[in-house]
Amino acid sequence: MNDTTQSSQGVGLVVRGLRKSFDGQEVLKGIDLAVRPGEIFVIMGPSGSGKSVLLKHLIGLETPDAGEILVNGDPISAPETAAKYRMALVFQSGALLNSLTVGENVGLYLAEHRLKPPAEIERIVAEKLADVGLKDVMHKMPAELSGGMKKRAAIARALVIEPQLILYDEPTSELDPVSAVVIGNEILELNRRIRVTSLVVSHDRDLAFGVADRIAVIAEGRILTVGTPAEVKNFQDPLVQNFLTADFKRAS
Repeated sequence: MNDTTQSSQGVGLVVRGLRKSFDGQEVLKGIDLAVRPGEIFVIMGPSGSGKSVLLKHLIGLETPDAGEILVNGDPISAPETAAKYRMALVFQSGALLNSLTVGENVGLYLAEHRLKPPAEIERIVAEKLADVGLKDVMHKMPAELSGGMKKRAAIARALVIEPQLILYDEPTSELDPVSAVVIGNEILELNRRIRVTSLVVSHDRDLAFGVADRIAVIAEGRILTVGTPAEVKNFQDPLVQNFLTADFKRAS
């Protein structure tokens, strides 16, 4: 890791009174959350709970009907906020372009915006791929990678901008248990090394309780509880306990 990466600091994220309706049906019903700088915060819940709609608001694809989202106190929707903070998204599918090599995919943002000279981009890409255990795949095509390797390449692509906040959309979906554990370990290791704030949206109970500093359980557009893994497990609410004992992977 270079000095710039090691000095990266996570940002705080606050959601206040977030509401969103589609065709008269309220999907988010007053969401309140506070994510601390440098922590791994997992939002978990079954299909239809509102977590995907919440994520779309966090990345700016949806505008709330009411409420606000703040990054270190600045509105996330403000153009100057995007310029001030470095935020990255790891897509559920990995979203690698099949026409580009893995290295070209990882360095695409830097190359498209001409932020670094080609030799420097190649060095950064090699470093970030090595950080996620993929140092020998730079010149391979995405089709040559396993599902788990594609997810790790997507994480490497997020890392090239030295992010302060990484949003993970269902990072273990469609992975076998072994690959899912590898992804969970990558999220943990990155937070230890660069203190990035990680917000993970997932239905994967094993991932949530394996990596989270804190967990929010969402259902029917409302946050049922927020706490450490131990606090959430011991939260005596029938609906929460039903979520925790259900097979989330099968239900979502």
